[in-house]
Amino acid sequence: MFARLLPAFAVVFALLAVPAAHAEDKIIVYAAASLKNALDDANAAFTKATGVKVTASYEASSALAKQIEVGAPADIFISADLRWMDYVAGKNLIKPDTRFNLLGNKLVLIAPKDAKLDRVEIAPGFDLAKLAGDGRIAVADVKAVPAGLYAKAALEKLGAWAAAEPKLAQAENVRATLAFVARGETPLGIVYATDAKIEPKVKIIGVFPDNSYPTVTYPVAATATSQPAALRYLQFLHSGAAKDIFEKYGFSYLAQPVS
Repeated sequence: MFARLLPAFAVVFALLAVPAAHAEDKIIVYAAASLKNALDDANAAFTKATGVKVTASYEASSALAKQIEVGAPADIFISADLRWMDYVAGKNLIKPDTRFNLLGNKLVLIAPKDAKLDRVEIAPGFDLAKLAGDGRIAVADVKAVPAGLYAKAALEKLGAWAAAEPKLAQAENVRATLAFVARGETPLGIVYATDAKIEPKVKIIGVFPDNSYPTVTYPVAATATSQPAALRYLQFLHSGAAKDIFEKYGFSYLAQPVS
C-alpha cells in the first residue's frame, strides 16, 4: 500500500533538507516504549533536517491505541505488533495508505549483570519456573502489551507457561519490565533484545527461538487526523539515515530506504 505514496513522498523528500516553512510546524508521535532511545535519536535527526518539532509519547502499544481511540491528538502511531495497529485501523483511526512495517526485534531472557546465571539454552521443555527459583519473572502484561503477548506465546510453545505463570511479575510496558531486572527486583525477565542492549545493569542469558512466537513487527502509520508534516516524518523513517539509527540500536530494519 505504501508504494502508492512513493511518487508523492519523492517530492516531499526533496524538502527534508529545507527548514520548515512555519516555525509552529510540529507533530506528535505515539510509539511503543521499546523504541524510546532509538526514536529519540531519529526524531532529533528529523527535526534538524526539516525544522519540524516532534513530541513523542512512549507507552505500551495497547495503551497508546486506546488513547488514540478516545481522541488523543497523535499524528503518527508506531506499534510493537500488528495487533494494535490492526485495532486502530479497524476503527478508521489511521490513513491506510501510509501504513508500512518499519522494524523487527527479538525476544530474549535477561538477568541482572552480576547474576551467576549465564548462557541458558531455550528450547522445548525449557523450565523457566525452575530457573527462577524462589524469585519472580518480570514480563510485560501478557493480556495486552505486545512484549507480554510475545512472551506468553513463546512460553506456551515451549511448554513452560503453566509452571511459569504463577511466578510472573507483570509490568505496564517492556521498559518497566527491564527496570525490574535492572534494579534486582526479579532474577529474570523477558524483554526485547534492543531493551537489553541499552541497559548496562542487565545481561542477555538466552534467546527465544524465532519459531516459538510471532515475528516481532513494528508497523507505523499516520493517524486519520494527522498534520501534513506527518508525511514528511514517514518519508524520513524510509530513509537511509533512519535505517542507520535503528540498526545502531539493534533493530532489524524492515522498510526499504528510498534515499
